[in-house]
Amino acid sequence: MKFILRAALSISLVVLGGSAFAGGEVKKGYLVDSQNDVVRSGFGLCWHTGFWTPADAIEECDGAIAKPAAAPAPAPSPSPAPAQKLAAEPSPDQVVYAKEEPVIAEAASETAAPATTPAPTAEKVTFSADAFFDFDKSVLKPEGKTTLQNLVAQLKNTDIEVVVATGHTDWTGSDAYNMKLSMRRAKAVKAFLVSKGIPEARIFVEGKGERNPIADNHTREGRAKNRRVDIEVVGTKK
Repeated sequence: MKFILRAALSISLVVLGGSAFAGGEVKKGYLVDSQNDVVRSGFGLCWHTGFWTPADAIEECDGAIAKPAAAPAPAPSPSPAPAQKLAAEPSPDQVVYAKEEPVIAEAASETAAPATTPAPTAEKVTFSADAFFDFDKSVLKPEGKTTLQNLVAQLKNTDIEVVVATGHTDWTGSDAYNMKLSMRRAKAVKAFLVSKGIPEARIFVEGKGERNPIADNHTREGRAKNRRVDIEVVGTKK
């Protein structure tokens, strides 16, 4: 079973695998790289995010979403057979007892159901960036390392296909500065995960700066929620 984790420095877990392809504007339901290209697995599959709906489908990934066929009309009930006229009751000397023939029931053949491969799934957990970093810093604090260590422990029996770490900031400071800070924080998370055994080639990083707020930047509480790192992971439980 696959999953994604997230908690208030947002940490989410989702799969990237293989090459990405350019396709113009990409809808929100698919995992994309820093060039806004949809990422595909080694088998050519696109990965849905937790926000994907059929309305977000693009032809390169899911083709044309077919509408369910209308249910067939019920077959008409057969007309009852006409009642047969009862013959006159035979006399005792006319009664004939039919020989009872054995009934042989044909055993129904059992077809074994083919084994199915578990499909990847995703879950999300969000962690506050303030729990991971000091203000205006990109060095993980001890409590941040503990949180990430717990995440690694949960992934111990998981076949990880991809991890995406995306840094975010509030709107304090210039846009250019915030972009760099968010990327440094995402890279700090990646470095820690690699140090704990997660393959570096499976981890992607991205900095979004202040562009994707999830709360009101006009309030202190809102700005705290916007300072986060989203970690998306997709993997299959062994």
